[in-house]
Amino acid sequence: MARVNNPKADEILDKQFDVLDHGFVRLIDYMGSDAAIVQAARVSYGDGTRKVSEDRGLIRYLMRHRHTSPFEMVEFKFHVKLPIFVARQWIRHRTANVNELSGRYSVMKEEFYIPDEDNIRPQSSDNKQGRASEMAPEDLCRRFVEYLNKSQKDAYSNYQKFVGDDLAREIARINLPLSLYTEWYWKIDLHNLFHFLRLRLDPHAQLEIRLYAEIMADMVKTVCPVACEAFEDFILNSVTFSGPELEILKDSLSTFKLKKDELVARGLSSGEATELIRKLKRLK
Repeated sequence: MARVNNPKADEILDKQFDVLDHGFVRLIDYMGSDAAIVQAARVSYGDGTRKVSEDRGLIRYLMRHRHTSPFEMVEFKFHVKLPIFVARQWIRHRTANVNELSGRYSVMKEEFYIPDEDNIRPQSSDNKQGRASEMAPEDLCRRFVEYLNKSQKDAYSNYQKFVGDDLAREIARINLPLSLYTEWYWKIDLHNLFHFLRLRLDPHAQLEIRLYAEIMADMVKTVCPVACEAFEDFILNSVTFSGPELEILKDSLSTFKLKKDELVARGLSSGEATELIRKLKRLK
C-alpha cells in the first residue's frame, strides 16, 4: 500500500497553532490514515473481514472492542513549545519518542508563562490537585502576577550574568523557574495518542495542558477523522460501570426493552445495536 497523503492534513503541516502566551503546537509529519488502520486490521482478521464490514464499521468495531494494535500503525510527530511545568505533566506519557531543547547546549530564551487573570483561581475545595471554578480575589490576582513578573526577571537576569561570566550553562540554568518555556519534538502512535487525549481533554485535567490537547485533537481529526469519531463515541464521551454499580442498575433496567430497529433509527449501526441489546440482557 502506497503512502497515503491527506490533502487537508498536508495543509496544516508545519503550521503554527498558538497556545498560551508564548507556546505553540506544529504537526511536523504524520504516517498513515484511517485506511492504514483498516489495512492493518484486515491483515490480522483475513479477507473475510472485507466482505462483512465497511471501513468505518471496522474502525468502530476495533475501537469499541479495544483492539488497539491497528491504531498503532498511524504515527504523528509534533513540535511543541510549552512551559516546563506543563512538560513535566506531559512527559508522564512514556509511550512517545521525545527530544527536548537542552539548556546544557543552548542559552535559554527569556520566555515565561504568565496566566491570564481569568485563570488564576483559588484551590478547589473538592479536588486536591485542581483549581476552583470561581476567580481569585482581584487583589490576589494582581499580587500573584506582579510576583511572577519580578521573580522571573530576577531569575533570568542572574542566569544571563552567570552565563556571561562563563559559568557552565548546565549549572547557570538550575534556578530558572518552571514557568520557563521549553521545546521538544514528540512522536507517538495513534493508540497512545488517544490515551493521552483521553486524560488531557478531561475537564479535570489542568487547563494549560488541556489547551494543548484540544489543538492536537483537531489536528489528529484532520488526519484520521473516522478513528477520531470512534474515539469520541466509545472512549472520550463514554462511561464505564463497576460490578457493584451494574448490580444497582439491574433493578432499574429489569423491565427496560429496546428493539434493534429502534436503535438503528437512533444512529447505531446494526452491529452496535446488537451489542447494546446483548449488554442489556446481561443486566436482567
